[in-house]
Formats: sequence, C-alpha cells, structure tokens
Amino acid sequence: MASAPSPPRVPKPKGIQPSHYYESFLEKKGPCDQGYKKFWAGLQGLTISFYSSNRDFQPLEKLDLRTFVKLTDEAPWAGSRDPGVHFSLVLRDQEIKFKVESLESREMWKGFILTVVELRIPSKLTLLPGHLYMMAEVLAKEEARRSLETPSCFLKVSRLEAQLLLERYPECGNLLLRPSGDGKDGVSVTTRQTLNGAPVVRHYKVKREGAKYVIDVEDPFSCSSLDAVVSYFVSHTKKALVPFLLEEDYEKVLGYVDADKENGESVWTVPSAPDSDPDAPAADYVNQDGANQDVSSSGCPVVPKPKKLAKAPAKPPKPPTVPKPVPKGNNRPPARKLVGGSPQAAFLATRLGDVTAELQEKLQKRRALEQ
Repeated sequence: MASAPSPPRVPKPKGIQPSHYYESFLEKKGPCDQGYKKFWAGLQGLTISFYSSNRDFQPLEKLDLRTFVKLTDEAPWAGSRDPGVHFSLVLRDQEIKFKVESLESREMWKGFILTVVELRIPSKLTLLPGHLYMMAEVLAKEEARRSLETPSCFLKVSRLEAQLLLERYPECGNLLLRPSGDGKDGVSVTTRQTLNGAPVVRHYKVKREGAKYVIDVEDPFSCSSLDAVVSYFVSHTKKALVPFLLEEDYEKVLGYVDADKENGESVWTVPSAPDSDPDAPAADYVNQDGANQDVSSSGCPVVPKPKKLAKAPAKPPKPPTVPKPVPKGNNRPPARKLVGGSPQAAFLATRLGDVTAELQEKLQKRRALEQ
C-alpha cells in the first residue's frame, strides 16, 4: 500500500528588507574604536543604520544625525599605504570617521547626508547629473516625511519653563518650540544666546494659517511644516541657533535583577527610595504667558520597570485613613500630565523637576514686585 504523500514544505517567512535613501559598504571608526569596522550602511531619514551584510534586516548600530555639525574630508596618515578615501562626520557630542573605496562613494555619502540634514541639494560637491537627480528625489521624500512629524525641539512647556531649560542645559541647544501663548494653533519660538557674556533671550510668534505656518517677522515667511520653521531659524542665523535636544544617555531609576523566592524566576526590582516623604507638596508651575495649561506641577511621572510583587500579608491590612479636607483657600489646581511631542517627554519631566525651586523663587519675586 502506497504511503500518503507528505505535505508540501512551507517556506519560512522572511523579514522585510529595509528601504534606504542610499546604501553601500562603509567602514566606520567611532571615538572608542581601535580601528575601522566594515558595515553595510543605509541612510533613511536622519538615521544611518549599520548592518553586518546587505542581507540583514536588523541593524547592529544606528547613528542619529539630529545633532549634525559638519562633514570634513580626511587625508590618510602620513606613510600609510591605506588605499581608502576618508571623511569625518562631526556631531555635537562625537566625531565618527569613515572610509570608502572611491572618491565617488565619498561624494555620494556626503551629498545624501547633507541633503537630509540641510533639506537642500549640496552645490559644492563633485556629483554627476544622475546623482543630483537621485538627491532631488530624496529631498522630496524627506520633506514629505518631516511634514508629518513634530520636531524633537518642540516641547509643551510655558515661556518661563522654556527659558529655564535653555539656561540650565546650553549644551543641548539654544532654540526651542513651544505652544503659543494665545491658546490658538500657532507656536512660539524661544531662543537664548550670549552676547558679551550676557544672555539674550528672544521669543517669536508663528501663526497657523490653514496648512501653513507663518513666521511673524518684519518680512513674514510661510512654512509648510514645523520642521521647516526650525530650518528657517537655523539657516537664517548661519547655524548660530541649534535645535534643543535633551540627551538620554543614562538611566534615572536604580534597578537590579532579583530571583523570585516563590517561583525562582528572575524579576526586575526597583528599590524604594529611602526617607521618602509621602506628604511632601507637589511642585507647582505657573505659566507666565498662559502658553500651556497642560504642564503638570511636577511633570510627567517616569514609568519605572516592573517592580517585584510583594507577598500578601498574613493579616488583613487596616482600612486607610481618610485625609482631612483641605480648606478652600488652599486648593491648588489638579496636576496634569506633561504631554510631549517626542520620545523625550518623560525625560524632560525629570529635568523640569530639577528647575522647580528656581522657578518658584523667580515667580515669588515677580509677584512681590507686582504687589
């Protein structure tokens, strides 16, 4: 009796090949690397992804171009027989060295990087007409992508909070977008620079007219997106203004891996803070210009990783004590969450908490002068 035919083999699902504006082999040397490492690299948006080969789907490393400063050509070391062509990418906090196989490859990488960073086709590179056409297509794609995104330097803070952030963290940039003080759909731009050792803070209004953003200056300028507003301020100040970007290099909550005594599984445990005062009053922010009433008094709470569950007590706990009602004269507005337009919203909340005492002191002085 003939055996039943075996079912056909079903091919394993394959990953989706990443789509890049430009990709090729690229050798990279970071600040902590002893030598160059060869990768298959791809540029998409403001990110360069590095893969072990051109068949991989998940990158090994990523490089963020939002802190771009400049590109420079590098000559090989004296006496070196290295046939590669070198160039460097200078970011705000580090410098990355690259090596490619030809001058054409170097000019292509520089051209595509400058196109997505500056939103214009570079004119001082040695490029063929076909290369320029490719960069024009990338420019249109990047402009369309940016029009749907909120810039990382847009934060839902008040005028005074914006000033304090720029003052406390000058290394993170000196240009910040925030909601407009008139309560409409427009935005405000706050900048902080130093002139002869003295700080110079300026605020600019950007009106929303339909799908356009109009910068309210002597010669009003219309932009198609908030990202274009940022590009206007950066390009018209010869890059003296730098978009504000908080760094998130370090963890803010202490935690460790512990073993659950009941089932033996490993769990992530966050120890309780010593000498914590549950009755401490929450920090209170008051907007100077009424720009945004959605900022909480103590910022958005940082969500920690799951804590280890405690065992149930042997005896039922006592019912909680109901707190006494607060007199009407001391009522405070309810705290609200800080809504951020970027992944750094929770991190921003911790930074805003650091400037609470200084903000309250300045507000008390201002109220004393008004009275």
